[in-house]
Amino acid sequence: MASSDPSVRAPRASDASASGAPARALATGGAAFSPLYRQIKDLLVQSLDRGEWKPGESIPSELELAARFQVSQGTVRKAIDELAAESVLLRRQGKGTFVATHNEARVRYRFLRLAPDEGEPAPAQSRILECRRVRAPQDVARSLELRAGDSAVLIRRVLSFGDIPTVFDEIWLPGALFRGLTQERLARNEGPLYAFFEAGFGVSMIRADEKLRAVAAEPLTADVLQVPVGTPLMQVDRVSFTYGGRPVEFRRGLYRTDRHHYRNSMN
Repeated sequence: MASSDPSVRAPRASDASASGAPARALATGGAAFSPLYRQIKDLLVQSLDRGEWKPGESIPSELELAARFQVSQGTVRKAIDELAAESVLLRRQGKGTFVATHNEARVRYRFLRLAPDEGEPAPAQSRILECRRVRAPQDVARSLELRAGDSAVLIRRVLSFGDIPTVFDEIWLPGALFRGLTQERLARNEGPLYAFFEAGFGVSMIRADEKLRAVAAEPLTADVLQVPVGTPLMQVDRVSFTYGGRPVEFRRGLYRTDRHHYRNSMN
């Protein structure tokens, strides 16, 4: 029996972009049982992944996208609403819809959940300690879906707030995506690290999964964070993903919590 829900139907080839490739992808497999707006959302993400619209650029209007995919404007709006709720797109009243960028103030620190115990958050000062190309350890390779022995870029940095070193980050990136990344290039960057990755390497971090645990400061970490060895710290392991759910960063952060706490809001 056919569904009476107009938002659910098998996709037509004309629902896709002019290239036709997404249409072929949607015409097979389980996508036919997905709500139509979700299929349009997937097509928009594919266009973002291909670089059709760059971070900070506007995307076509809802009317233009509805004509492109041959669906209703309401279906397009629902797809864009989900992407905006996920901070992949940003709506600007009277101006249109734009691809989110980590240069945008409201997106810049959305993965950093550290908040001061008192007062307003202070700007973070970032200092790069190390950047080198190495073979990815087994746990990092697994998190980044790399093969054993694949190249990775290791970055170590410290984040300070009010001149107090607070976070010691160990960041691993797939070597193939970050060719030419050096400590010198990082030192010249004055903006957010994720914005630098967007502009310099075309890699956008749009989602992250984290695991938290309590640890004791080892000698290297204690020296960097200027605390005694054995001081309780919070360890945050983060895997960040780009479009299509591809992991592009593994980060282990060690946080002082004597003046800050981890804060997250849940609905």
